[in-house]
Amino acid sequence: MKTLIKADDTLILLTIITIIAAMSIRLEQKYKWAAKVSSTVIALTLGLILSNLKIIPTKAAAYDLVWDYVVPLSIPMLLFNADMKRIWRDSGRLLGIFCIGSVGTILGTFIGYALLHQYIPGLKYVATIMTGSYIGGSVNLVALSNAFNVPGHLVASSTVADNLVMALYFFVLLSIPNINFFKKNFSHPLIVEQETSFSTCKSEIEEELNLTGKSEITVKDVAYVFACAFAIVAASTIISDFFARVIPTGNIFLTVLNSILGNMYFVLTSLTAFFATYRSEFFSSIKGAQQIGMFLMIIFMAVIAIPASIPEILKNAPLIFVFCGIMVLVNMLVSFIGAKIFNFSLEETIIASNANIGGPTTATAMAGAKGWNSLMAPAILVGVFGYVVGNYWGIL
Repeated sequence: MKTLIKADDTLILLTIITIIAAMSIRLEQKYKWAAKVSSTVIALTLGLILSNLKIIPTKAAAYDLVWDYVVPLSIPMLLFNADMKRIWRDSGRLLGIFCIGSVGTILGTFIGYALLHQYIPGLKYVATIMTGSYIGGSVNLVALSNAFNVPGHLVASSTVADNLVMALYFFVLLSIPNINFFKKNFSHPLIVEQETSFSTCKSEIEEELNLTGKSEITVKDVAYVFACAFAIVAASTIISDFFARVIPTGNIFLTVLNSILGNMYFVLTSLTAFFATYRSEFFSSIKGAQQIGMFLMIIFMAVIAIPASIPEILKNAPLIFVFCGIMVLVNMLVSFIGAKIFNFSLEETIIASNANIGGPTTATAMAGAKGWNSLMAPAILVGVFGYVVGNYWGIL
């Protein structure tokens, strides 16, 4: 597919992505309508528009750089003030609503298969890989595709449909906090805190992120932020690679252990939380980590929507798109109904459902981008849990 900017124009693409992030933040701060929409939705929208207008390609090395480096670096930055005890406590609640959403995914698979199996050849393969994908993210899609030798054209069509459905669903999730119906029917303590802070101009988040005022960040702070983030990411990569290499996968227990300890994001979160808890005086004294981490997360949000090609879906896989849409819709309905019954908050439900559909990376990015930093580490933990159980449910 020809585009105005070529896939190998890495520097130009990185420039466009960072400009999207900067524009999104600027619009959010300057205009009331943009503040209601949020910089994350604006970034998603701009990325989707540019790729579907064929201005930028849907695949490029520049996007891989964001996934491989920008996201891992942003996570420790946003967790420098993490409290390990609170993280483990909050993870328990998020795990509950995550499991409820997983039931929704499985139910959606059965409903979608019952409605469409006569019209989509090989739907049993699509159902298998998408069940794993919508319990723990796209990593499971790849793993299950290899495990069952799914035909290449079905994998390609499912991947494209998954990208578009996921991008559209993230729009929905990001917009829900601004819809009165949800705010009226679900508790939303973090949103209330932000709205109260906005009205008084003295919110903890505003003060912590310092997005609108002057900052006293020094060159030393910036140096410490990046040095610590790089060191933690490097250590996490080495540790997770070591465990993935030495832990065998001969039985279910060892396979689960390998999936957890061999996951870089799990190690990254745990290592950051450990240092932030037991060296809190040092890490809490570093200024600028929240601001830089937030900017990097918005860059990532711009990249998420870029692979979603609407023309390709309409041409090659419209019914697979419908099937994926049914799965996501049922996941959403079950998640929010379960949240209402068991008294989960709106923020917990949104992040848990994101972890189901997109995995730990996108869930953490959304939590960070919305300013719900207390949910970032739990999002990674339940997302990694989804990596483990998603493959098993897909196989079943």
